[in-house]
Amino acid sequence: MIDTLTRIRRDLHRIPELDFDLPQTIDYVRTELESLGSDAEIFSPCKSTVCAFFDFGSDATTAIRSDMDALPVREETGVPFRSTHEGRMHACGHDGHMAMVLGLAHRIAHDPEGIARNVLLVFQPAEETTGGANVVCKSGVFERYRVDRIFGFHLWPDLPKGTIASRSGALLAACNEITVTMNGVSSHIAKAAEGRDALVAGAMFVHEMNVRMDKERSEPCLLKFGHMTSGTVRNAIAATSVVEGSLRTFSLEKRQTLQAAIKDIARKVADAEGCTCTVDVSEGYPPVINDAALFARAKESIPELETIPEPLLIAEDFSHYQQHLPGVFLLLGTGTGIPLHASTFDFDERVLEAGLSVYERLVRIP
Repeated sequence: MIDTLTRIRRDLHRIPELDFDLPQTIDYVRTELESLGSDAEIFSPCKSTVCAFFDFGSDATTAIRSDMDALPVREETGVPFRSTHEGRMHACGHDGHMAMVLGLAHRIAHDPEGIARNVLLVFQPAEETTGGANVVCKSGVFERYRVDRIFGFHLWPDLPKGTIASRSGALLAACNEITVTMNGVSSHIAKAAEGRDALVAGAMFVHEMNVRMDKERSEPCLLKFGHMTSGTVRNAIAATSVVEGSLRTFSLEKRQTLQAAIKDIARKVADAEGCTCTVDVSEGYPPVINDAALFARAKESIPELETIPEPLLIAEDFSHYQQHLPGVFLLLGTGTGIPLHASTFDFDERVLEAGLSVYERLVRIP
């Protein structure tokens, strides 16, 4: 299958598209599925989504998920199959994810022996943006096709090439975007006492939150701020500061505790500087929590599966599926160390054979 996997990955790498706007990608996936000549039902249950249902006469169905969207990144890999869409790139490996699941479709169509359960392949949009998985879940497709388990993969540069890894329970973090706005009063710096310094309030908030997070020891979590805007000119007290960051947690309790701390510290700092504040928290993605019983069954079928000792602070919208049904998310090592989302992201397509082999065994779990 390596020639097929490589062809598909490189074809898709040339046509990266964003969010829900995926016409070329959707057309490619549908054409590839239709070319199999199988009896699979190919359909779209919701916006910018492609599914293929293989009916083996069972009352239960295993779902396999791939994401289809790319990133607004200008490619700098120099590969001959580079992106033909300037400013867009499959810098997170979704081209590889699609190649594995389309490769699985080839295997199911041409060698179905040992598959007792139905199989639903799901190609979803908007993993990188608004959580296309949630749209798929709300479509009711899992209920209509009697899906009771789901599996997915992500390419992972920090693992050795071809390594399959995951863990039972928490694997990836919940993500909430945090925006704190400090509102003060502007004045000329020569009359600073007449102003209320929103820049100082914003800076103090970041400092106090860092101090607060340094004390977190009960479970892994992260809160960091990467963007701050404040003021208009150098010789005027800033009337407004906006601080933007991201909160990563693995439990509802910790998320609630830290969101409360953010609001409390923001209010206290604002009061101290004579400012007012608002705190906005996005709903974000839930944590990726692998179902313990399903993980144990998967591990029986995948003896080479390695266990990651600690959960990772990356977020992934596969978590939405796990809110609806038992699911296991797996990582496939590329061994390159080139970070996800980097303009130079690339990998050896031979690792896709390892992922396809795992998928073939997962759909054969009774």
